[in-house]
This record gives sequence, structure tokens and C-alpha cells, in this order.
Amino acid sequence: MLVTGAVGFIGANLVKRICEEIPSAQVVGIDNLNDYYDVALKEYRLKELEKYPPFTFLRGNIADKPLIFEIFRKYRPVVRGILPPKD
Repeated sequence: MLVTGAVGFIGANLVKRICEEIPSAQVVGIDNLNDYYDVALKEYRLKELEKYPPFTFLRGNIADKPLIFEIFRKYRPVVRGILPPKD
């Protein structure tokens, strides 16, 4: 699964949930770590996410077309469904 904005608040929580609930999933996160808000907070989240084996982080911008093509070439994404609501 490709998660953009992977170390932002929503993206990091999504990555964490996917990794915890679907351990067999390959999760690729992309984020440019911009300074829209405290970069140290994003770096902290990244450090926490790197503890999950199915997670791979790529620093980059979603608008970088060659990078996105390379991600799709390398990881060959397969969409299988969505996460069920958490009880």
C-alpha cells in the first residue's frame, strides 16, 4: 500500500494501523518532510514507524512524476480492499 504524507498526523496513524492489523501488507510511505509544521515531530513519527517491518519509507514529493513511476514499477501495488472500522 502506498501512503502519501506518511509521517504527517493522519498518514502516520494510517501506516501504524495497517502495519498492526495487516502484518503481511507491504506499506510504502512517501513524505517530503516539509517544514509546514515542526519537522522534529515528523522525524519522531518516522522513527516510530520504522519499527514496523512491513514499512518502507521514501523521502520525496508526490508531485515528482519520475519518483512515483519508479515506486509503482518497483513495488507493483495491488489493491485488495479497505480496513474495517475499529471497534
